[in-house]
Amino acid sequence: MVFSSFTFLFYFLPAFLLVYFLAPASWKNAVIFCASLIFYYYGVREHPFYVLLMILSILVNYIAARSMSRCRKKRGRTLWLLTGMSWNLGCLFVFKYLDFISRNLNLLLEKAGTQTRLPYAELVLPIGISFYTFQISSYLIDVYRKKIKAEPSLLTLGTYLCMFPQLIAGPIVTYSRVQEQMRRRTHSFQNLEAGLREFTIGLALKVLIANRTGNLWTQVNSIGYESISCPLAWLGIGAYTFQIYFDFYGYSLMAKGLGRIMGFDFPDNFQNPYLSCSMTEFWRRWHMTLGSWFREYVYIPLGGNRGHQYRNLFVVWMLTGLWHGANWNFVLWGLFLFLLLAAEKRGLLGFFNRFPAAGHLYMLFMIPLSWLLFAVTDLSQFIIYLGRLFPFFMQTGESVYQGDFIKYGSTYFWSLGAAVLCCTGVPRKLYEAKKDTFAVTLGLVFLFWACAYCMYLGLDDPFLYYQF
Repeated sequence: MVFSSFTFLFYFLPAFLLVYFLAPASWKNAVIFCASLIFYYYGVREHPFYVLLMILSILVNYIAARSMSRCRKKRGRTLWLLTGMSWNLGCLFVFKYLDFISRNLNLLLEKAGTQTRLPYAELVLPIGISFYTFQISSYLIDVYRKKIKAEPSLLTLGTYLCMFPQLIAGPIVTYSRVQEQMRRRTHSFQNLEAGLREFTIGLALKVLIANRTGNLWTQVNSIGYESISCPLAWLGIGAYTFQIYFDFYGYSLMAKGLGRIMGFDFPDNFQNPYLSCSMTEFWRRWHMTLGSWFREYVYIPLGGNRGHQYRNLFVVWMLTGLWHGANWNFVLWGLFLFLLLAAEKRGLLGFFNRFPAAGHLYMLFMIPLSWLLFAVTDLSQFIIYLGRLFPFFMQTGESVYQGDFIKYGSTYFWSLGAAVLCCTGVPRKLYEAKKDTFAVTLGLVFLFWACAYCMYLGLDDPFLYYQF
């Protein structure tokens, strides 16, 4: 079920809010848990086993954490940690990476001249498995570290793991952040209003900007990379750069708004990343909860900055690439970012800090190039697109569609202009300064119904991060 859909906005959400606010305080977690399972079932209804898989994940991690808390010896705690993590990462591996491994091993076997071939599982990836796997794994690790106590209530743990606002695409919320709120949280008209406002802003970013700029990227793909001009190639990857940001940022704001309505304080996931002067700064501002997860549970345990810094950085970015997808383009994407970050640590970062204008110019090229590796999964097509971006360095054919840049640039001028403006953070600052005025409230109402109209026209594309 997509937040930016009639089904969610006019059926699921009103019904949930009605039941939730009528329910006694002691029942509210149960309402969230049941609603979340319904929400998830709707998304995986063609594969209902995936709901059972989530319930099994709750049970396994509940038993592992509770058993860990009763162990006095570290060996026993470690054994239960390994048991829980084996289940979590094992499920992720089977559904997301098994066929990727088999496919590459079969290529090696073919090159070796053998007739042996590994079978393919051909499993459909459960929606949101990467997000909820990391979320429940952080809970288990924190219990092992004695940072938090094991949750005694199975219902409370289940509510935390499958809470529908951030179940599918984050933000990744650690249990330590919401542990107290799972039992005691404030429900008020002020929270309801603030949450609905945040949700509406996120909905507008998704429907009015991300979907619109994404349509330009779709048209560029439909034309074929061999048939686009250099200016349109840059316009197209620029459109994807805006699409992935406002798609994910919009979802994060909607999740944060829904959480606020229910009394939860979810963390921010973005902080104007496209204003960054370096890739190092960019990844401190982009998908911040994922960055925090890798820093807390991978980079620091490996040694962080104290020793083998570049090795640790390499491991983190290889895992980050693979986390996003089981394909070689994601591996290359992680490698590309590692090389940029390593170069910045070797001295470039200091230069960009002293000369921010140079840093902005550098990022103007590097951000779209990094997203090109992310967006184009076929490496041969990636090379063709790269040739279109840099025709002076790579041999390319003539563009079939003369004047394509002007045609598509004029069609999407206002959408791209709105995207650029929103990237600056200026609209958000103006909103914060004037949000209590009648004009802003009226503007939000207008944005909501503008989104509803676009959805009526069929512009309710799934979120990009649903596939991860």
